[in-house]
Amino acid sequence: MRQQPIIVLDHVCKSFDGGRTSAVRDVSLHVARGELVAVVGGSGSGKTTTLKMINRLVEPDGGEVAIDGESARGLPGYVLRRRIGYVFQGIGLFPHMSVAENIAITPRLLGWSEQAVAERISELLELVRLPASLANRMPAELSGGQQQRVGVARALAARPAIMLMDEPFGAIDPITRDALGLEYRRLHEQMGLTTVMVTHDVLEAVLLADRIVVMRDGAVIADGAPRELLEGHPDAHVRALMETPRRQAERVQALLEGKPTT
Repeated sequence: MRQQPIIVLDHVCKSFDGGRTSAVRDVSLHVARGELVAVVGGSGSGKTTTLKMINRLVEPDGGEVAIDGESARGLPGYVLRRRIGYVFQGIGLFPHMSVAENIAITPRLLGWSEQAVAERISELLELVRLPASLANRMPAELSGGQQQRVGVARALAARPAIMLMDEPFGAIDPITRDALGLEYRRLHEQMGLTTVMVTHDVLEAVLLADRIVVMRDGAVIADGAPRELLEGHPDAHVRALMETPRRQAERVQALLEGKPTT
């Protein structure tokens, strides 16, 4: 029996500039509980707008979004967003707040006791593999990788079942990016999360995701397991996109073997 999806987008669409710019066109997407789904595509393909319609940071012009069987419109936006973790490339840590204060924002808004908040901060620092000694540091005192880990911890603070990630590791050096991707996949499995991650990096999507959704011009043009899409697709754009990691690997192998890479 197929598992009931926890996230459903049903024919959603979104336009900007008074309807002159169509950002998302008739997108339908089901995400099962426990899945990690990567959404890939070029700039302007509608990835981020689609992601933001899940937690109503962007309101769809048409169609429906349902979370765990209930319409997303049934809750005030701020209530819905407190139940869904959100991590983005800019991190967005409050610079005037310590690491601990940043992590504590949503639990305190939800009325948790100070003891419960303190215990959650300690637990999360351990989960994202940051030393407890950093709790009282300010964001400016941390490396980019450490700041991103705090961003993940903050998104997880209120124990959400769903995580939305918009280019979460895009501004980090390649070594740290690779390590953080693997760390997040570990957390995703350990905590039983459902994750939708937007990324422009096809290799990152292939290595981390259970499913890859390819968008172009505001529409979904492919949706399948990484291996399935790597094996071929009728759409030439999808084929070219999915061949990128293979071409990169072949060029590295040629370099190691002393062969021309062009």
